[in-house]
Formats: sequence, structure tokens, C-alpha cells
Amino acid sequence: MITMVRRNLWLELDRLARASLPAFAIIMAIVFLGVPGLFPAVAALRDTFTVMSVYFWTLYRPGSLPAPITVVLGLFLGLLTSAPLGVWPVLLLLIQAGVLASRRILVRQGFILIWAALIACMLMTSAFEYCAFCILDFTVLPISPIFLQVGLGSLLYPLLVPLLIAAHRGPAAPELA
Repeated sequence: MITMVRRNLWLELDRLARASLPAFAIIMAIVFLGVPGLFPAVAALRDTFTVMSVYFWTLYRPGSLPAPITVVLGLFLGLLTSAPLGVWPVLLLLIQAGVLASRRILVRQGFILIWAALIACMLMTSAFEYCAFCILDFTVLPISPIFLQVGLGSLLYPLLVPLLIAAHRGPAAPELA
């Protein structure tokens, strides 16, 4: 009886660890990409990485990144960046809603169309973030950072996808439990 309880406990802990891997990986990336002096050149990619990760996990394993976790990720990202506190939770939830709405179509497509949809998603996210900053600062800010952020994110997504797919099929896969 005790052996059965231990086995069930370990199975539940294993399932919990697999289910929390996407959120944990995003949080760790937000923290490490934002450490001053550690990766100064990539600190600006923290937002882009978060958008790409939420997009990927919502598309391929929507159950592993529920909306409350996405809100927490957005709040955490907002606390570590100069963005107003409510902007990132709203942005990440909009990304998640858009991907969930088009998920049936996107999952059947090839990489190029999924990548194009991500680029469109990043453009809309950056534009919304830009508008929020302009409204809150009562000024028109330079638009070049938007194109830089979207361009770098577009170039980095093909490099990031193999890592995310490996996690999706490996440690985060609940069917392996």
C-alpha cells in the first residue's frame, strides 16, 4: 500500500513538473535575459523571447500554458521591464487568444506559414506596446525599435524552434509520464 502511494506521488510530481516546464522556462529566460551586465546585448530580446514562447506553447500545447499563468508571466515581465504594469499581461493574453482562435488552421500548416503568423503576431504586439508607450508618455516615440525587435525576433525564431520542439517532445511531454 505504501509503495503504491509513493508511486502515485512520484507520478503526480512528474506530471506537475512536465506541465510546469513551459512556464518555468519562460520565467527563467525572462530573469536571465534581464540580468544587467550578464547578457547586455540580448536584454532587449526578453520581450521577444516571451512572445515567441507563449506563441509556441499556445499553438502546440495550449494546456501547459493556461491564461492565469500567462497573466502571471505578463506581470513578471512588466515588473522587470519599463512597460506599464498591465500592458504585458494584456498583450500575452491577446497573443494567446489569437493563437487559440487560429490553432486548428495553424497546426496543419508548414513552418513557413507558422513563422509568418508569428511575425504578424510580433508586429501587432510591438505596435500595441508602442501605442501604449506613446499614450502614457504623451509623446511620439521613434518607431525604429519596433522594426528592430520584430526583425530580430523573426530571425531568432527558427533558431529557437528546435529547442522548443525538443522540450515539447521530451521533458514537457505528458504522454511520456
